Amino acid sequence: MADRFRSIYLEHRPVALRVATSVLGDEQAAEDVVQEVFLHLWLRPAAYDPARGSLRTYVAMITRSRAVDRWRATAAHDAALRRAGGELAVSSQASESSAEPVIRRDAGRRALRALGAVPEEQRSAVLLSCFGLSASEIADAAQLPLGTAKSRVRLGLEKARAHLDDAA
Repeated sequence: MADRFRSIYLEHRPVALRVATSVLGDEQAAEDVVQEVFLHLWLRPAAYDPARGSLRTYVAMITRSRAVDRWRATAAHDAALRRAGGELAVSSQASESSAEPVIRRDAGRRALRALGAVPEEQRSAVLLSCFGLSASEIADAAQLPLGTAKSRVRLGLEKARAHLDDAA
């Protein structure tokens, strides 16, 4: 099992590191996130379901999620330090009406429903694109030709947009 995990680590670490670095902008923090992701894979190998996509895509999505969590935690910590130091930041939410969060939440739900109507291969490509991966990174993660990855993103977005237009 250790040899299999080592080969998986060596194969998928570069993609995970690229994803984490693109979110965090700090290679050391990205390395920490990659270590957390592979520790998660080691401790919970059953969490990966091959029926839902490739291991490369799973590693990229878990890495993106952990990196965003790390970024948010760092941002929250920095904000708390600023408040403690007497530097109160003006919140952009202070000026928004009470209807705006409801409108955003509704729009998000409609977008998710539209994305649910898109075929799985295209939906995965669109989601990876939303997570900040470029077409070449999506192609690498899904082990596809670059043109196929671009087509899946384009077609998935077109189908989701058409579903939103039909629902409106």
